[in-house]
Amino acid sequence: MSRYSLTLALLILITACNNADVTRYVDPNIGGVAPLLTTKCPTVHRPHGMIRVFPLTRPGLRDRYLSDKIYGFALNMPAYRNDPVTNLMPVPGEVSFNAEVLASTYDHDLEEVHPWKHSVLLEDHNIIAEWTTTERAVVYRFIFQDDKPANIVFRSNGQASFEFNDNNSISGWEEFRDTRQYFYAECSVPFNVNGTFNLAERLEGGDEISGRRTGAYITFTDLKKPVELRIGISYIDVDQARDNLTREMNGKTFEKISDESYRIWKDALGKIYATGGTERQLRIFYTSLYRGFERMVNISEYGRYFSGYDKQVHNDNGRPFYVDDWLWDTFRSHHPLLYIIEPERQVDMVQSYVNMYAQSGWMPTFPQFYGDFPAMIGFHSAALIWDVYQKGGTDFDVEKAYEGLRKNAMSGTMLPWRAGPMCALDSFYIQNGWYPALPEGAEETEPMVHSFEKRQAVAVTLEHSYNDWCLARLAKALGKNEDYEYFSGRAQNYRNVYNPETGFMSPKMADGNWVEPFDPQLSGGVGARMYFAENNAYIWNFSVMHDITSLIELMGGNESFINRLDNLFNEPTKIAKWQFMGQFPDASGLNGMFPAGNEPSFHVPYLYNYAGKPWKTQRRIKEVMEMWFDDDPLGLSGDEDGGALCSWYVFSAMGFYPVTPGNGLYA
Repeated sequence: MSRYSLTLALLILITACNNADVTRYVDPNIGGVAPLLTTKCPTVHRPHGMIRVFPLTRPGLRDRYLSDKIYGFALNMPAYRNDPVTNLMPVPGEVSFNAEVLASTYDHDLEEVHPWKHSVLLEDHNIIAEWTTTERAVVYRFIFQDDKPANIVFRSNGQASFEFNDNNSISGWEEFRDTRQYFYAECSVPFNVNGTFNLAERLEGGDEISGRRTGAYITFTDLKKPVELRIGISYIDVDQARDNLTREMNGKTFEKISDESYRIWKDALGKIYATGGTERQLRIFYTSLYRGFERMVNISEYGRYFSGYDKQVHNDNGRPFYVDDWLWDTFRSHHPLLYIIEPERQVDMVQSYVNMYAQSGWMPTFPQFYGDFPAMIGFHSAALIWDVYQKGGTDFDVEKAYEGLRKNAMSGTMLPWRAGPMCALDSFYIQNGWYPALPEGAEETEPMVHSFEKRQAVAVTLEHSYNDWCLARLAKALGKNEDYEYFSGRAQNYRNVYNPETGFMSPKMADGNWVEPFDPQLSGGVGARMYFAENNAYIWNFSVMHDITSLIELMGGNESFINRLDNLFNEPTKIAKWQFMGQFPDASGLNGMFPAGNEPSFHVPYLYNYAGKPWKTQRRIKEVMEMWFDDDPLGLSGDEDGGALCSWYVFSAMGFYPVTPGNGLYA
């Protein structure tokens, strides 16, 4: 593809024959400091595992890598980029529940971190802490090096319950979004003292407690060896948490569990084998691939799973149930990458979406373990399901899937960050073919509109045009010809928001007139949200992934289209850059008006190929990869979004990219 790809030649080996160990290139601390938005956690887990753990750093300091102190260790992060549910912290001497007293300084120079294992020295406490995981359990090993009583303190943030079963185990639960995460923990050494506490008092010797922000502690008065705390989690009940722990860790040493996890990661990362390239490039590449295995998450628990979509426990009938996905981010490159690496798992993920629809009545947008989290825009389940189906992944209930996709498209609201039945704006869209916009400063007339996210009227029209194209193709494949014709017509709605006078996708009011005045760079408020999603018209101008040939024609042909792309990468901000970034904080990795770190931009550098200038794609991709990705804590330009941004890098390093998920082609 370019000099970069000649340097980093890649072979995709979907085979177990590759014995090379590429795990040494993975650094989970890459992305631990954000240029502007959110950072990555150095997460220890198994690929798609239910349990994900990491150290808790200074509260409020989102640049986690810069924190001098560790404040605790997670039992689990059940929902990506959310707070952990229940945490613990070892401390010597007098037991304390004060967060600052419990916290300890640590040094990255004394840290060992891998996808399968993490260890640190808690310097203030003189404790070595290390941990590793299975799919549904974590083991923490603490080496108390001072001759003092050794304590482990459990804490909750929400409504929770802790109960001591004996002098060797503790169990409980904590609620998150009205859903409980249960745990069962066993100590390798019996504890001598136990107690519970809440914000108001310490109850020494208490065997159980319930309430908000409660906790428990255990004390070893004469500890002579490392103590291991093995914890199983469950979304079903405590008994299942205990069963998960027993099945996955019983009879295994810490080293055995860690080694099993290492071998699992070695096999997973080795499915793509890179030759050549610099050490830096390989570190970026394999760390990016590691990030891609964090989601979706398999929450089946040995034949059963709890569904947040009907609040019931179901038999999984031998098929894993997956949650934790942000489709607006992941349909573009994350899911297509995973289909290449592990196609059968992708089909199981699609069936999970179908099950969620059957249980809740709607196809979800950002499915979590507690239910759907309505976020962003678009019904991108249509893109995921059609892309998998047309690639040959057909082993799922496609008729039920189509039923759910059609219901969303015909009856669901398109409003940003909303879910459920249609509102008046959706009815207008169905009848007229565009989402109606308001002039800036006009009072909102639809009560369902999110007060911050606004209507995003142009972006909604563009994304649903693509979603309807995907749905039309699925309808045709299933012999539903009337639906195919209908949704194919709706797929052309993007034309209704293209203003030929300005050459920009532009907001159109309900009366058919364009919003005036309209500045394609600055109109629409924070993130241009009155008209677009997170970024302005310059990047959304190219969000017609399903009909690129017609988009080129709309913009005046190949040469004009190439000029528009060139201008995108060179357009200066009309206001000071710091002011621009204040209005558009998601426009990270900014090249002119091209935001390398934001999802609507992912396919754009590849569009030069469609207008006859592939070498310009090569240049732009090389620039983005070299400037906006690195192998240090500042190595990510924007929100990584659980595999989205990093999967773009993996594809681009390999020299091809799925510009249009759903047509089976790569640029």
